[in-house]
Amino acid sequence: MSLVSLPTYLEAVRSGNIVALPTDTVWGLAVAPDHSSRLYQLKQRSLEKSLILLGASAADLWPYVRMDTLQWQTVTKQHWPGQLTLVVPASPKVPLGMHPKTPDSIGVRVPDHPMARQILTLTGPLATTSANLSGQPTLTTLEQVLTQFPNVYGLSPQSAVEHLTSSTVMPTPSGLPSTVACWQSDHWEVIRQGTVYL
Repeated sequence: MSLVSLPTYLEAVRSGNIVALPTDTVWGLAVAPDHSSRLYQLKQRSLEKSLILLGASAADLWPYVRMDTLQWQTVTKQHWPGQLTLVVPASPKVPLGMHPKTPDSIGVRVPDHPMARQILTLTGPLATTSANLSGQPTLTTLEQVLTQFPNVYGLSPQSAVEHLTSSTVMPTPSGLPSTVACWQSDHWEVIRQGTVYL
């Protein structure tokens, strides 16, 4: 298991290494977008399945999206941070490695998890996927993630409290999937119903 301090964790991200990231839904594996292929290799994930881009705020994700802000501003103001993934037209800024089979679209989300958002503020948006081997159940604790993926970096709880949380109680992932909605020219179509209803 690789529990590290915040500076080491951030350096790992900058160097293109995969890190464990808590979210409001499940534990995730995250990497800088330019190194997305490493997530596919680690998870043995099909290239047919795109990765999700997580950001600390909607504004951080706008450069990766090719659509009028007004078209998604209403739904993001209502449901972000939260358990809602929006599949939207992708801008050229999204590395092809994040969505090799669906280059025209990308899933984006702002998680409702204070520590995740603080980390994302420091790293910038990250390519993410659930922490599990493809087709296997998702892992529910940091210990499980680092046991199955020993080369992944995990943020030491002590370092997280010292540098990020300011004594705030951190929510544990709910274990429930996010709602996924896809933009269809002039409306949102729900393609996976989760905890958020549009």
